[in-house]
Amino acid sequence: MAGKGRVALFKTVGGAMELLPESLDLALARRLAGLYGRRSASARGHLRTNLAHALAAPDSALDPALLDHFVTRGFASYGQYWAEGAKLPGLAPRKVFRRFKIGEGLEYLYEARDRGQGTIIALPHVGSWEWGGSFLNSLGLGMTAVAEELEPPELFAWFKAKRESIGIRIEPLDEHAGTVLLTTLKQGGVVGLLCDRDLQGNGIEVQFFGESVTMAAGPATMALRTGATLVAAACYSGPGRDHFAVITPPIDTTRTARLREDVTRVTQAVAHELEGLIQRAPEQWHVLQPRFN
Repeated sequence: MAGKGRVALFKTVGGAMELLPESLDLALARRLAGLYGRRSASARGHLRTNLAHALAAPDSALDPALLDHFVTRGFASYGQYWAEGAKLPGLAPRKVFRRFKIGEGLEYLYEARDRGQGTIIALPHVGSWEWGGSFLNSLGLGMTAVAEELEPPELFAWFKAKRESIGIRIEPLDEHAGTVLLTTLKQGGVVGLLCDRDLQGNGIEVQFFGESVTMAAGPATMALRTGATLVAAACYSGPGRDHFAVITPPIDTTRTARLREDVTRVTQAVAHELEGLIQRAPEQWHVLQPRFN
């Protein structure tokens, strides 16, 4: 699809989702995502493999029918993610505040704020992190995040404007991102980093759901270099139209060895926390790309 056509498509679909009555938007989005899941063998295969790892239990075989059930639910949840993200800019902040609850760990964010050295939130692609960022903005904490650049640039600009309209500062994942994030932390701000995928291909090798994979080292590296508090968190969709977040206790980032060794140790700790967050609602883990060998 040509660049202008792609931008027009996203704007049209996003605008329609934003304007549709809430009685229709989720049903339509879940149906369309389910259709995509049935027609795209590659996306379904990748999601099936990823969920098989998340659902696997020691010393017991995973029931194929159960896995298929979670894959189907996974695509429906993926559609819900896009619908809820599109709806978010049109919602009054008070409605977002009313529909969002941090069930575990809000105190860790306030304690980190009081320390004044910044907060890094390591996030998996679970539920709707945008709702979490918007909620943090309503608490006066705000959040800066990085996002993979989209083509054409006009599409990324549209995406960036939509996210910033709900209180999330978006920076492109380029050579300047690190400087922006470090500055945010030095000012005592909050940085949210989606890190369950290694987008740049230069991550740290860790054990993740029983297999060796590479994971983005950004959260660990920045925490070790700045002294910022490092937590992991997930923002789940549900129950109903509400959202529920869990924030883990701070991860130990005490320097104990050479930087490379500490980065590996802390990244492995992040991977462990992400496993637990994903397993709370595996059908909401929206990774449709290959994650395991």
